[in-house]
Amino acid sequence: MDKKLNVLLLGSGGREHALAWKISQSPLLEQLFIAPGNPGTGYHGQNVAINPLNFDEVKSFCVQNAIDMVIVGPEEPLVQGIHDSFLSDSNVKHIPVIGPQKLGAMLEGSKDFAKEFMFRHGIPTAQYKTFTAEQFNQAKDFLKTLNPPYVLKADGLAAGKGVVIVPSYDEACANLQEFFAGKFGAASQKVVIEEFLSGIELSVFVLTDGHSYIILPEAKDYKRIGEGDTGPNTGGMGAVSPVPFANQDFMKRVEERIVKPTINGLRNDAIPYKGFIFIGLMNVNGDPYVIEYNVRMGDPETEVVMPRIKSDLLAALLACSQNRLSEASIEVDSQTATTVIVVSGGYPNSYEKGKEIATPASIPSNAILFHAGTSISNGKLVTAGGRVFACSALGNSIDQALEKSYTLAKAIKFDKLYYRNDIGNDLKKLQNQ
Repeated sequence: MDKKLNVLLLGSGGREHALAWKISQSPLLEQLFIAPGNPGTGYHGQNVAINPLNFDEVKSFCVQNAIDMVIVGPEEPLVQGIHDSFLSDSNVKHIPVIGPQKLGAMLEGSKDFAKEFMFRHGIPTAQYKTFTAEQFNQAKDFLKTLNPPYVLKADGLAAGKGVVIVPSYDEACANLQEFFAGKFGAASQKVVIEEFLSGIELSVFVLTDGHSYIILPEAKDYKRIGEGDTGPNTGGMGAVSPVPFANQDFMKRVEERIVKPTINGLRNDAIPYKGFIFIGLMNVNGDPYVIEYNVRMGDPETEVVMPRIKSDLLAALLACSQNRLSEASIEVDSQTATTVIVVSGGYPNSYEKGKEIATPASIPSNAILFHAGTSISNGKLVTAGGRVFACSALGNSIDQALEKSYTLAKAIKFDKLYYRNDIGNDLKKLQNQ
């Protein structure tokens, strides 16, 4: 291929910094733009002050800068139809967008849509029913048919926080009332109630052009704010890849029972799909069940998946955009990658922004500091979000990688900083059994 690619990456978090870091290493790349990006992505390309939800601005930027590919990081532009907006506009419809069209994005945009899809295509998942506020009494009756604990999910997008697991029937009813009263705005006007699956979670990532697929490195993330998996859910406090229990046998089951039926299901339902599918799984006594689909890479999992991909990610994305993913493959590093998320005190509830940050004077070898919620104010690096940094590292073992991740986390300084000290402990116990 003679012509090198001008690429626009949409988003501003740790996921996007990890993607920018990886894409910037490609010999196929001419120029990388990140909209809006963050101070970390600025090391790997040019940040542009455009809101990814302003489709007209994104499209005119693409025309003015001869963009050859758009990669969508977060879910919201996909759910709102950015891919469709490109396809329906003669000025930009030739520019491939990595990320599904609106119909495919419903797999994340509506929990009910996703569950119906799974049941239709025989994909193993928990029993469920969906209710609206008018059906409050029926919902309470359905809860009685389940054994505790109870799982309640807001149907729409709630930034990874729209799921509660409660131990008692009374708490489930109280939470249901809060959901219907608008706890997550429009996202919780419909609520999915499902049976609780007991097991260990796993995130599996697939890149697909709608026909062929490549399975990327799997990861396990840590959602709760507190050590020992306590306290409220967050967007993610850390991640580890590979995952000890996800051996060849287990991953074969995942591929046969979940990945293939998902890709075939999209085709059979005539849902066009080019991009990433994130499959949130539960390992229940060796059998994989789908908890949820996301239609983009996970965050913080991307910060451990990207460091393990040895081959050219942009080459795979180009093959995906040209419907020739069957010709592509990726090479995966056998080392372990870990990431520890450093957050603002108070997160995931209210927290202050604008705290001045001191970053580590030096970074250990095979470690990478990904920016998530940072910005520049008066020439200084300051906090700008709940999750501020992802401290990622590679090592020959979970212990070795974690040691570097924690060395990095300890060297970051800002007021009220917090991180979990027990990332990966459960997996280390599994390894030692």
